[in-house]
This record gives sequence, C-alpha cells and structure tokens, in this order.
Amino acid sequence: MSTQALIYLFVGVSFAIYIGIAIWSRAGSTKEFYVAGGGVHPIVNGMATAADWMSAASFISMAGLIAFMGYDGSVYLMGWTGGYVMLALLLAPYLRKFGQFTVPDFIGTRYYSKVARTVAVICLIFISFTYIAGQMRGVGIVFSRFLDVSVEVGVIIGMAIVFVYAVLGGMKGITYTQVAQYCVLIFAYMVPAIFISMLITGNPVPQLGLGSMVNDGSGMYVLQKLDSSLQAMGFGPYTDGSKSMIDVFCITAALMIGTAGLPHVIVRFFTVPKASDARKSAGWALIFIALLYTTAPAVAAFARLNFNDSVNQTAYEEAPGWFKNWEKNNLIAWVDKNGDGKMEVAKGDAFKGSPEYTAGTGASGQRLVKNEVLSDNANEVYVDKDIMVLANPEIANLPGWVIALVAAGGLAAALSTAAGLLLVISTAVSHDLLKSTFKPDISEKAELLSARVAATAAIVVAGILGIYPPGWVAQVVAFAFGLAAASLFPAIFMGIFSKKMNKEGAIAGMVTGLVFTFSYIFYFKLLADPAVNVADNWLFGISPEGIGVVGMVLNFIVAIVVAKLTAPPPAEIDALVESIRVPRGASEAHAH
Repeated sequence: MSTQALIYLFVGVSFAIYIGIAIWSRAGSTKEFYVAGGGVHPIVNGMATAADWMSAASFISMAGLIAFMGYDGSVYLMGWTGGYVMLALLLAPYLRKFGQFTVPDFIGTRYYSKVARTVAVICLIFISFTYIAGQMRGVGIVFSRFLDVSVEVGVIIGMAIVFVYAVLGGMKGITYTQVAQYCVLIFAYMVPAIFISMLITGNPVPQLGLGSMVNDGSGMYVLQKLDSSLQAMGFGPYTDGSKSMIDVFCITAALMIGTAGLPHVIVRFFTVPKASDARKSAGWALIFIALLYTTAPAVAAFARLNFNDSVNQTAYEEAPGWFKNWEKNNLIAWVDKNGDGKMEVAKGDAFKGSPEYTAGTGASGQRLVKNEVLSDNANEVYVDKDIMVLANPEIANLPGWVIALVAAGGLAAALSTAAGLLLVISTAVSHDLLKSTFKPDISEKAELLSARVAATAAIVVAGILGIYPPGWVAQVVAFAFGLAAASLFPAIFMGIFSKKMNKEGAIAGMVTGLVFTFSYIFYFKLLADPAVNVADNWLFGISPEGIGVVGMVLNFIVAIVVAKLTAPPPAEIDALVESIRVPRGASEAHAH
C-alpha cells in the first residue's frame, strides 16, 4: 500500500472513531454539554486533559521550534510543563470545590458582579481565539501536506470536522473523543522518536538517545555533533542561548502563569465528581503530558541533525523527495543565490518577509518567489518551523505507515485542543452571558441551542484566524498564555487566597492586564515596521511572548490599589472564600 493510501486510511479511521464517539456520547443536557455530567473518572479525565493541553503547539510546533532555536527554545518546554504543575496544585482543587461550570462563573460569583463576569468572558474570548488561531493553522498545515491541498483548504476541512464533534457532543462528546485522540497522538509522537533514536544513536529510548553518541563513527555525542555542524554553517552553537536573561525569565513565567489561567484546561476539573478527583486527574494528566514533553528535546535535536545532513550542500536536482513534497505546499523553499545549483543552509532568513510562491521555476529548478526580495546573507533555504515534526519520519526514510501515523497524530493534537477551546467560547456566550447575565429565564433547550450557535460562529472566526495567523503555531499559542497570565490568573488567584479583594479591584485589574498585554503584542507583531529591529524597542528587553508577566504585575498592582480605595466585599463573600479554602470535613475534625 502506498504512503498516501496509508495516510488516507489512518486519518480516515481515526476521524471515524472521533465522530462515532461524539455521536454515541451526544450531550442531551446543558450539564453534559458544559461539564460532561460531572461524572468522569480521574484517569479518563487525566488522559482527556492531556489531549486538551497538548495542542498543535506541543505536537507539531514545539520540537520544530527547539530544532531551530536550540537552547532558546527550552523556555517553551519549561514554561508549559511547570505551569501545569502550578495549575494542578494551586488552583484546580479549589475551583472544583467551588462547583460551578466555568471560570466566569467563579469570577462572577466570587466578585458578586455581573460586570466582573462579563469582563471575564471578554478576557476568555480574547485568550481562546488567540489560542485557537494556532490550532487551526496546525490543522491546515497537516492537511495541506498529507491530503495535498492548500493550507487554506486544510483549515476549512478542519473547521468542518471540529463542527461535527464539538457542536454535537459538547463536553461529554469531547471528553471521550479526547481520550481516543491522546492515544493516537502519543503513539504517533513516540513511534517515530524511537525509530529515529535507534537510527542515530542505537538507543531506543529517545530521552537517553539525546545524551548518547552518534553511531556514525565520529565519536561525538548528539549535541556535540549538532553544535559542530551548525557552527560550520555559520550558526551559533545549538546549546548556547541568545536571549537575554530577563526575556527567558519572562517568557517562562508567562507560559507557567498563563497555564494556570487557561479556561479550557481549568474547566476540565469541573468534569470529575469531587475535589479529590480533581487532584488525582491532575496527577494522571501530568504523567501523560510528561511522556511527550520529555521526548520533545530529543525529537528536535534528531530532526535538526537529519535536516542538515539531507539538505545542506545537496544539489537541488538531487533533493530528497520529502523536500519537494513540502515545497509543493509552500512550506519550504529554495532560491539559488550563488548560482551553483546547490542548496545552502546558513544563518539568517533566505527572504525578507514571508515568501509567496508562483508556479514557475528558476534556472536551477527552484521555485520562484513573487516580488522576490532576497536577504543579503548566504542562506538559500526557507523552512516553516511548524513542519519539522511532521516531516521528520520522511527525512529519516521511515516506513509509510509511520508517516501516516504522524499525520493522524498531528490532527489529533490540533483538533482536541481546538474542540476544547470552542466549547469554552460557546459556554461563555450561552451560560455566562445569556443565562447568568442578560437572560436568566432562558429555557435549558434554548440555552443548549445558543451554545451550539455560538460554537458554530466561533469555528468560522477560528478558521479565518487560522488562515491569517499572526505568527507560527507555538508563537501564537504563547501570546494566548501571556493574555491569560495578564488577565484571568490574578483574578482567580486573589479570588481564592484574598478575602479583601473586591469587585472593583478585580475588574480594574483584569481590564488593565488585558489591554496592556494585547496592545503590546498587537503593536510589535502587526503594526511595527519589520524592516526595523523591533527588539531594540521592547520594554525592558521583554519580547511579546513574555510581556504577559508585566501585564500580570500591573493587574495585581491596579487591583490591590483599587480594592483599598473602595468598599470591602460583603460578609457572605468572606464565608464563600473560607468554604473554598477549607477541606471538606476539616471543621468537624477540629470540633472533636
């Protein structure tokens, strides 16, 4: 069977399973739509949380990002993993004990204000749409290569599939679909990693393979070989960082703290029967997540080694098949700057700005670039960072069924998170805005319909953002984490741990954090002149990916100052905070 036929088979079967599960577990009530009825087993919920958490950024983009950034890419690895620990220990059990459906529910009740709830919904929609743009781009990239369509058409196909199982199944359908998706994505990530680790080092465990010797007779370890080959091409050592200490700190902190404010992950802890189960499912999720995250650095290093060996100084006429496959989809490109007919990988961008392609070919066979503007450096190869994990099995000449498995895994990762985010958006509109704020007398049937209509509208917006994303997948996702850190996290944290925080403080803080962080990201990513070195104008040298930390600090400062200048919360809110913080049964034990 051909590789393409295997891809159709693997993707088709996995999608049939997802849609079958969605139809089998179709939500019949708002409780099933929002929190899967609240009766999900902790291990099942842990697996679903892991799939929800490990998005296209984790599966597709993170290893590709580390492959090209080296040491600098480790901030994503540390931030995302550390953040989950923080969420599991610091917030999840308390929010579960509170016992409502959503994050705006918590904020609206804790801060006794419909305005606070509405502001939380606005923050949540900003975060979710930014996040989902990255997922839809990931879906588009996978479909474009493996179904041989354009990225735009790939995004539209992904929208249609998410519509079926997110809009029909709600959280109940998504939970069980995500269990299947976790199994697919982790198998799809680990199998090629084990194969490639064996090929490069002889060690079948990728995590150990990263620290092993390359079995090419050079006597060099993997990272030594990588440092050596990159320096020969004019790059800095793979194991050295170029980011400033403050930027590394801020990006890592923004990703960690943003995790603890992410609405689609937090809502997972409302789907288990009791607070102790929230802790257990968080623990299981951490084990399931660690399996992929500890493998990613090895996948990144192996991918970069293979990429360098198969592309650099290779005549274009002899370019490997995988290069031409990805070139057809406009995700890799070569332009012959020195006229020698060979592809030269060197430091710097091959082109100024994003390459746009025409159907023609140049003198040496390369695809031409429309309004071609070459950068004045030796690099002749443009490669989209988001393709490395997907292209890895092809670069390493692995069997067709492994390539097909990776295609199915990439789609599972992107679609599982996209579905979770869409549900958060639809719940925010139907439950938090309509039911709890503007139309309290709405019937359950009308509320469920409005949730499905909101999810449909969200899919359309998400698709547009996927076709025109403001960056590559992991970068776009990092912006979402920054927004979550700057807006929702302080309100949730102070809502649990500070009895003095009132509605005026929380509202002022959320608005300040969101407006500052969004404006900073928007300016430097969309408005700033790309010809100018924008890094020179960053506040304190902090990149847009890390600015959420500054937004969070501003949120805390504004919230505390405003709270001191306004009336304290009523007595019943004191009692509510106390009840959230004290474990069940503690008061009885104390009495005895």
